Amino acid sequence: MNDRKTSNERNVSPQLITMGCRLNAYESEAIKGLAAASGVEDAVIVNSCAVTNEAVRQTRQHIRRARRNRPSAQIIVTGCAAQIDPGAFAAMDEVDAVLGNAEKLDNSAWSALSRKGGSTDKVLVNDIMSVRDTANHLIDGYGDRARAFLQIQNGCDHRCTFCVIPYGRGNSRSVPIETIISQARRLTAAGHLELVLTGVDITSWGGDLEGAPKLGDLVAAILQRVPDLYQLRLSSIDGAEIDDHLVDLIVNEPRIAPYLHLSLQSGDDMILKRMKRRHTRRQAIDFCRDLRKRRPEIAFGADIIAGFPTETDAMFQNSVDIVTEATLSYLHVFPFSPREGTPAARMPQLSRAVVKERASELRKTGDAATTGFLDSLIGGRDKAIVETGGRARLGNFAEVQLPALCEPRPGALVDVAIVGRKQKTLIGAIKAPVAANPLNAS
Repeated sequence: MNDRKTSNERNVSPQLITMGCRLNAYESEAIKGLAAASGVEDAVIVNSCAVTNEAVRQTRQHIRRARRNRPSAQIIVTGCAAQIDPGAFAAMDEVDAVLGNAEKLDNSAWSALSRKGGSTDKVLVNDIMSVRDTANHLIDGYGDRARAFLQIQNGCDHRCTFCVIPYGRGNSRSVPIETIISQARRLTAAGHLELVLTGVDITSWGGDLEGAPKLGDLVAAILQRVPDLYQLRLSSIDGAEIDDHLVDLIVNEPRIAPYLHLSLQSGDDMILKRMKRRHTRRQAIDFCRDLRKRRPEIAFGADIIAGFPTETDAMFQNSVDIVTEATLSYLHVFPFSPREGTPAARMPQLSRAVVKERASELRKTGDAATTGFLDSLIGGRDKAIVETGGRARLGNFAEVQLPALCEPRPGALVDVAIVGRKQKTLIGAIKAPVAANPLNAS
């Protein structure tokens, strides 16, 4: 490994650049501890994403910028993009080392990369499909962040025709329940009122564990055995896998945040079939309508891909229409990006102009749904967890701007009246602070 550091540059803390999903955010917290304990000092660690070609392009951009800004630093690239195409990143002059997704959570890999380790291997990436366990690292907390991410699962057993993530993450592996409970207690004790369950395919949790428990069993155990936890939030879920016990908990348990983000991907049955998704348009609509009927305050978001191969105007219109029919409040739109090696990349492609146009139209539809949803909240009152920058977050994921003269600490719980909206942010007035530990308040 090239040693660019001079003697007066020692003991500079590593910089983490985290891209992509919440699971990467969780793992970056573990990486901080592993790198520091192993003696990795003046370094920039890029934890990459590979979900789209744009994500890979941005990874390269971050790497080049990091070299310009930190010419003496050790540049280490890891994450899904590095796992899938390590050679491409190793070929970059700016990069000193490439770590796979398993290796980035392995203490021995970081020891090898430290100056005292003196490793000469530029690429430390093994076959992710051979990994059978999750690398469980207990994290003490996320500093002053309002919420903490809690990994429960990694990898994916499904092979959607557009997706490369299984080749970056491997097959589905579940974190044992006792480990999850221990981490949940640790994070709650650190002061985090909200925990977000994260993974690649969290609704598949438990399938590889003894007795094949379901996600509903895990959620029930967390709520029962971590009584000081104020709010539990689910990250992206697959409606085709969700179990009845979990649905009942979402409907009846107020400690579960009233918000679900759906891995929907399309509103058209033929496109869903060509994607190898396992739900139909009708199932998605009925799922949302049923939960909203049983818990009226719940909100839904969804991922939708615009311009999938063979998508006709009528098929695309079904994706536009499902925003209203499924009462979606938030939309994460992906212009279709053909990923090398996937079946979708070999299907008849739409022109990039059409893909771009459809993504733009879908985003406008999503923006209209979001503003309509936020406007419906004006005049109401709710509890919110304070984030940084004078903002807070409601349980339904709506963001609230707090008064400029009021600066409660991040992570605090406040009672807010919603008095207006500015673009995609609600305007709130604090009516009263809430007890620091509201679950234990008399």
